[in-house]
Amino acid sequence: MPGTPNMTYKFTKAIIRKPNKSIHKALSSQHLNPSYEKILDIHKNYINYIEESGLKIILLDSLEDYPDSIFVEDPALIYKNNIIILNPSDLTRSGEAKIINSEINKYFENVFVVKHGTIEGGDILNINNHFIIGLSNRTNKSGAEALSNLLNSLGATVEICQTPKDILHFKSECSLIDDDVILVSNRMAKLDYLKSNYKLIELPIGEEGAANSLRINDKLLVPDGFIKAEEVLTRKYNIIKINVNEIAKVDAGLSCMSLRW
Repeated sequence: MPGTPNMTYKFTKAIIRKPNKSIHKALSSQHLNPSYEKILDIHKNYINYIEESGLKIILLDSLEDYPDSIFVEDPALIYKNNIIILNPSDLTRSGEAKIINSEINKYFENVFVVKHGTIEGGDILNINNHFIIGLSNRTNKSGAEALSNLLNSLGATVEICQTPKDILHFKSECSLIDDDVILVSNRMAKLDYLKSNYKLIELPIGEEGAANSLRINDKLLVPDGFIKAEEVLTRKYNIIKINVNEIAKVDAGLSCMSLRW
């Protein structure tokens, strides 16, 4: 459990992948097809804001054979100076892990690979040296336990939770925004583990999309269009609003598009 000052959102670098034209074929629970041109605009703003937050960006080439590949957080996890290659669940993403490994392993001291089960970065919330892994349709028990064992060997602690039904990823509706403070939707606020161990800022019903915000150093990137969330968060945080309507069509949010450390 975290008890020391939080360094989880203190970053100097980010890995980001260029958008792919094939993103209109990305996985979507809503059966929607985003526009490549609109994604380009969102992505450009995203990069600008991250650079303004003081991060050096490592920009990877687009992967046209993998429609979801812009979402680099799913196939890899960074902890300290280690990269852990994960195992996305859908067959259309099965090659992403191997490719990103070859692209970024040179930036880290050690490379580890989850060899059992399925697990995606969208289901992993990191808080200091502690990780919460949410079981979901994308992350199964075998994958969660395999990652847990790896993280334990690196000195981290892990809690495995059940993501509420009908939420794609654990972080789809929650995000760490301050020391031991988690921004949550109404459904995530009901999780006993979160209620018992963290300070929660609960968003009103209808503004669940704002829960996937992204704290980077002294800035908080927040999905645009959620008025009540903005009113609450702007009282304490230096917020930057980003339109994510187009990537939301493929069930994605702000954290998905970068790996930060």
